[in-house]
Amino acid sequence: MSEKHASNVNLLELAEKNFEETINGSKPVLVDFWATWCGPCQFMLPIFDKLAKKYGDKVTFGRLNVDDNQGVAMRYDVYAIPTFIVFMNGKAIDRAVGAVGEKGLEGLLQKYQ
Repeated sequence: MSEKHASNVNLLELAEKNFEETINGSKPVLVDFWATWCGPCQFMLPIFDKLAKKYGDKVTFGRLNVDDNQGVAMRYDVYAIPTFIVFMNGKAIDRAVGAVGEKGLEGLLQKYQ
């Protein structure tokens, strides 16, 4: 199975090269900071994917692998994963840490859509 999860067009794979451009867009952006070895991250992936399909017209969804992009993770004080950060106009405005489940993640989203 591919780690890219490219089947969902509403879900962007983020890296250092496209991160700033993505979070500076006009829509709110929800970023999932994750790693391949992280069990709770894998648990949250189908939930994140489902919400990206549901809210993709109002919110941009992106995933950033912290092992491959440690500089970005450090810049936004990501010390535990999964961490979900909401960005608006390039600024981090809210976050949830851990396997918060569908209700927790959707609750975070509903404040900013």
